[in-house]
Amino acid sequence: MSLRLALVPSLIFVGLAAVGPVAARERAGAAPPAAKALAGLDAFVTARMLDWKAPGVALAVVKDGRVLLARGYGYRDVEKKLPVTARTLFAIGSITKSFTVATLGTLVDEGKLAWDTPVREYLPAFRLQDEVAGARMTPRDLVTHRSGLPRHDALWYGSEASQAEMVARLRYLEPSRDFRALYQYNNLMFMTAGHLASRLGGRSYQELVRERLFAPLAMARSNFSVTDSQRSDDFAVPYQKVKDEVKAIPFRNLDEIAPAGSINSCAEDMARYLLMYLGKGKLDGESVLSESSVEQMTTPQMVAPSNLQYPELGHVSYGMGLSVGSYRGHTLVGHGGAIDGFLAQMSLLPREGIGVVVLTNLDQGRRLPFVLSYDVLDRLLGLPPAPWDARFKDEDAKLEQSEEEAKQKGFTRRREGTQPSHELAEYAGEFEHPGYGVLRVERQGDALELTYNRMSSPLRHFHYDAFEVPENPLDPFEKTKLSFFTSVDGEIGSVAVPLEPAVAAIVFTRRPEARLRERGFLETLAGQYELGPNVVTIALRGENTLVLSLPGQPERELIPRRGTSFDLEGLTGFSVEFKLDASGAVSEAAFYQPDATYLAKRRR
Repeated sequence: MSLRLALVPSLIFVGLAAVGPVAARERAGAAPPAAKALAGLDAFVTARMLDWKAPGVALAVVKDGRVLLARGYGYRDVEKKLPVTARTLFAIGSITKSFTVATLGTLVDEGKLAWDTPVREYLPAFRLQDEVAGARMTPRDLVTHRSGLPRHDALWYGSEASQAEMVARLRYLEPSRDFRALYQYNNLMFMTAGHLASRLGGRSYQELVRERLFAPLAMARSNFSVTDSQRSDDFAVPYQKVKDEVKAIPFRNLDEIAPAGSINSCAEDMARYLLMYLGKGKLDGESVLSESSVEQMTTPQMVAPSNLQYPELGHVSYGMGLSVGSYRGHTLVGHGGAIDGFLAQMSLLPREGIGVVVLTNLDQGRRLPFVLSYDVLDRLLGLPPAPWDARFKDEDAKLEQSEEEAKQKGFTRRREGTQPSHELAEYAGEFEHPGYGVLRVERQGDALELTYNRMSSPLRHFHYDAFEVPENPLDPFEKTKLSFFTSVDGEIGSVAVPLEPAVAAIVFTRRPEARLRERGFLETLAGQYELGPNVVTIALRGENTLVLSLPGQPERELIPRRGTSFDLEGLTGFSVEFKLDASGAVSEAAFYQPDATYLAKRRR
């Protein structure tokens, strides 16, 4: 699938490479005066925006405790020709994670939380499929991407589930690695961390962050919802590049996954956030975050994969809500963020007192924030600029060429000339997974439509009993394939969807029709049925449960399936189907079992 959720890892510092002799020579050079170093930056930013077709950019640069630059470029709204300013609100995506950890840090300072105490001691209901991980997971584990779970982002993307509901669903998600064995970026763990903060802090996550970070840092314009941004006097519209055309797209609300990436901010506010970290938790002489918390956040906790592609970039680790690596021999701390229509990058050189934030309203061309950030770092370090723009463009061009070549040569997994094994209407229904919730397939004329969470997509036949969401860069489920499976009785019983590539496809089981749990309908099925020499009693228990009784046999609950069919609890291959006459009344029932089928008449 191609969910455009993009609460991406920071891309951590793009290509990663060891620091060699060249970096050592560069490190020895003296940094130039800041004002002189930034001469020509405006022209550079404008040119790169044209290169990457970015509608707007906001840039904040700080050094040695002061703001050197907080400025907007281009348009926050292309159609209305509204310019970006230093006050323009952009979604900062996963940079939010550092706010979540910082808030937890304030709870640690108050003695309400310990980083290495199991989460279950604070949230007794916390469970994972891996029982060891569920029992031993600590707040430190939640915010260092080492839970053993891959992303499982489709669970929350567009969901209406509450944070508490999503935490409860974690136990049904398949891990792909052992606990603490591998860095695997995971937004759900950060959502859980924010939920934990709320429980311990006695108020909502949003209220805690406002009180403990936004207020003391005077980040007055920052908020947690794109709904709030749109009520402001200065906000950026999200855009996406479709081939060579840039189009406005809908805002994506992230309220329930808020601790992982819902904050919206501006260059002015983010400049103060940078200064707080560079000041080891202090701003304007006032302590906002303890020096201990800043140190823990910026100290490597979990090694992240490194491909060592470029000589300027070193191995990367993840701290707590922040990545830790190196740039041209200098320690580099930061995080990136991306969510529908927005990209952001925060970079800090703590020893040099340098900080940069780049905010953009285009979620394609993910390289631009790095191109701009690295250029500012080169300038302030007094180093010759590295050719990041050319490198990234070359990489993208090669990938596009490779994709086009595969298309031209006809490489595909599709089997031509096949047909579905069922009538189209039989694929329709509601399908459920205990972790991922409900997926709905509906017939729309001569086609099918998929609805999951708050998103709907058309489906076209791919081959056999597999269907695919058509190519459409604006559709989060673009090219996602659904594989339907037929049960032994010939019905579509489940559908598998590859929502998380690191584990097996997620299997959704057909949900029984709603009326099979409605008391009024079940009352029409209850009664006695003559089965050979025996009498079978079907009774209604409680509000919506049928129970079967047969002399000499234990009672069996009837498990709703479809139509008027029920499975017998605890018996594989045993079911009962109630038959309706022309008036809609139940006249008889068929009892199916593996070796025979019996017909029972209803007693009047």
